[in-house]
Amino acid sequence: MSARRHVGVAKRSGDLDAERGARAAVDAAKRGLGERGPVWWTDGAPDYNRKLAASTPYADWYAALPKD
Repeated sequence: MSARRHVGVAKRSGDLDAERGARAAVDAAKRGLGERGPVWWTDGAPDYNRKLAASTPYADWYAALPKD
């Protein structure tokens, strides 16, 4: 989060070089956490990201959730 804060500080000050550096630090952190770059999981399980829960194997679970 430190790098993200530095992005905001650099943007507010208009310092493009500092912003580039801060964004590079954010990218390095995300890559280190596995959020960017090549996938690290290879279990072969289907990816249900960006799918409606109702159209996945989780449909029954989703239907049982309380409705607000």
